[in-house]
Amino acid sequence: MICILLVAGHGTVLETQIKNDDTGLYNHLTGVPKALLPGIGGKKILDFWWETVNMRQIFTAVYLVTNADKYKHYERWATANDFPVENVVNDGSTTLDDQLGAIADLELVIQSRKLHDDVVVIAGDMLCADQNFDISQVIRFFRSKPGELIIYYEMEESERRSSRGIVEVCPETHRITHFLEKPQEGLTDSRLASVVFYCIRRDTLSCMLDFLRLQPQSTNRTFGQFWEWLINEKQLDVFGMKLPTGFQLIGQVGLSDYTKWLSHYSTKKQDNPDEPIICRSYARVGLIGNPSDGFNGKTIAMSISNFWLCLHTHHLCHCHSAGSVLYQQARGVSNEYLGGLRLLQATCKKFYQFCSKRGIALTKQNFTLKYDTNIPRQVGLAGSSAIISATLKCLMKFYKITDNDLPKPIRANFILSVETDELFITAGLQDRVVQVYEGLVYMDFSKKLMDEQGYGNYVSMDMSNLPPFWLAYLRDPSDSGRIHSNIRQRWLSGMPYSQQCVFCLFLQFGSAVKLPGSGGAVVGLCLDQERLVEMRQAFQEAGCVFCIITPYNPSASSVRGLP
Repeated sequence: MICILLVAGHGTVLETQIKNDDTGLYNHLTGVPKALLPGIGGKKILDFWWETVNMRQIFTAVYLVTNADKYKHYERWATANDFPVENVVNDGSTTLDDQLGAIADLELVIQSRKLHDDVVVIAGDMLCADQNFDISQVIRFFRSKPGELIIYYEMEESERRSSRGIVEVCPETHRITHFLEKPQEGLTDSRLASVVFYCIRRDTLSCMLDFLRLQPQSTNRTFGQFWEWLINEKQLDVFGMKLPTGFQLIGQVGLSDYTKWLSHYSTKKQDNPDEPIICRSYARVGLIGNPSDGFNGKTIAMSISNFWLCLHTHHLCHCHSAGSVLYQQARGVSNEYLGGLRLLQATCKKFYQFCSKRGIALTKQNFTLKYDTNIPRQVGLAGSSAIISATLKCLMKFYKITDNDLPKPIRANFILSVETDELFITAGLQDRVVQVYEGLVYMDFSKKLMDEQGYGNYVSMDMSNLPPFWLAYLRDPSDSGRIHSNIRQRWLSGMPYSQQCVFCLFLQFGSAVKLPGSGGAVVGLCLDQERLVEMRQAFQEAGCVFCIITPYNPSASSVRGLP
């Protein structure tokens, strides 16, 4: 595979403004090519890209295309940075008026060096907000798809669609269905911006000659117009991969934009790298319908703030590839929640696989994970899934994965798959849905919905008029996973789901009661406050823990600033 770095544009606006700046702050940058200007972390912009692609196990050769006006600058840079000087290609242009255009520059390298291989094309004058992304993930994803690959990112609020090439991407196939070069507002809802970072198959390189014949003017020989033609008109298969970071091409921007984005990205890089990411997941009680979530039923369940699991993610400075061994540690009782460390490790593994499959390139960062919890173990209050859901929240924040990348219904499926696919734990979707949506949630797992869309219908319900619930659980519980292990077999064979409980105690106090989960706990409703006090004493005398439930309302907690 060949990599080609493009730095042949004539950045006349930026160069002129640096030359005419009267503050004296930029005198040392006068005449410096834009790709050799300072980038993130103090290194030159081109230095970062050369470090990124200087991987002989991936690229057999790397070429740099520049213009005649700046050729000597890049020749000196190549000598100083162990870049093969013979691979610096001069396109012969000296001004903006006689420039060839990006597609023509790429074609020049391919023809003059007789290249017959897949090509990665990157703009060498592009600022990248995150300096740790793993290009090997990009190449692997490209090779898994039967077409070209465009890298894109999700634009920040301050960025305008009319300044970028915008892609519309099918979330299932990752195929780019439409490419719009600097569209006016209202033409698309997408805020996914392509960057000059492409993987092109050798069989497709011949299309560039056809495009150049159609575009005799160099101003029209841009990658944006090339992709519009190739995707919208020729309808070739082109796929998209997201990098959860930001990019800014400084080719034709002015000094104020260059310094603004350089400062913005540098600040983001330095923002409290040592400050941990902290996420919570809450215990849940099933109120109606459980455990029918395992066989196409309907349920209502609620997250409660009495019990929670708090997970901490700490950044480690030493970086490996995103797929390397992750450093993890957990505080708590050994073997609880079916082995907390196993759940952390399985979640990390599944997260990496998910992002790779969904076309999301993770940055090269390592971290530690640790958790604290007060959720009673093995009483059916979703303690195991709380570890996974909290870990997932932290991983999404750490790697800047958005709700669009991993929507809530898919998130619940992901959490369940960690347990069922990786650890072979028998479980249903209810707990995972509640811990993702939080609050009081109605869930319909009908077969038709599950078959058609892969998930159920989930509705957050009003919590303002909830009656007072109580919860009691055993101090010495059994394993909830064992209780669930053969429930489906019992249901398929026609046996009703039941457990032996001493309901006479609850009937004595006139309280409605049910199992909130797999066993070891009961949830009840008692409107008589005096009887409630008596019930608490009776449970405690029977060796049980008794408490009044405090529902967790995500809307109210966001106002108070709780995680």
